[in-house]
Amino acid sequence: MAGTAEPLLMVPGLMCTADLWREQSAALGGGRVVVIGDHTRHDTMGGIAAGILAAAPERFALAGLSMGGYVAFEIIRRAPERVTRLALLDTSARADLLEQSARRREVVAIAREKGVRFVQKTLLPMLVAKRALDDAALVERLLAMADDTGIEAFARQQAAIMGRPDNRPLLGEIRCPTVVVVGAADQLTPQKVAEEIRDGIAGARMEIVAGAGHLTPIEAPERVTALMRRWLGG
Repeated sequence: MAGTAEPLLMVPGLMCTADLWREQSAALGGGRVVVIGDHTRHDTMGGIAAGILAAAPERFALAGLSMGGYVAFEIIRRAPERVTRLALLDTSARADLLEQSARRREVVAIAREKGVRFVQKTLLPMLVAKRALDDAALVERLLAMADDTGIEAFARQQAAIMGRPDNRPLLGEIRCPTVVVVGAADQLTPQKVAEEIRDGIAGARMEIVAGAGHLTPIEAPERVTALMRRWLGG
């Protein structure tokens, strides 16, 4: 339902769907348009960002987690005037290292052989805090998102991630109110990586989510929703 508040555009992470933002969409959607960016149809960050911008409201608050953060940087690069505020969750401003890209290619090959659910299941100890691994409903949500993504979209996402630029030079150009969120137990983009983003964006603040790993919106939904509500100004 359309409302008077600024629209909110959220971009999920790799092998995640709109369900990543289920609780935030429900809690923050009253009186505002909520849009989930489609990051599955293109194999470059530029293509993903262009597609999202074409379907997005004229101006919007922008939130991205992990890969969604990479997409958010590209959206800022292309259309900074359309972004009213920015939330970067469990992400990095750095480009892939050669060994990281090599590993991504290996993972795509494994996914083609054994399926995306198999790959997501093997990655879970890196994606969520240890306590979340005992939450059967949460684990099934993560595996179901992988199923819904599918192998071809997963391969496109990995190609886009491997080809992304180093976004650290962009940080100093970001002028909108920004919050950087990181799980205290995030192994993939830990606190020092979040600090680098915070320190590079004038006026940015950082929030650490206790007890959560890399997927904070689903691991600590109430805490992340509260942080985002404050970020949105109410």
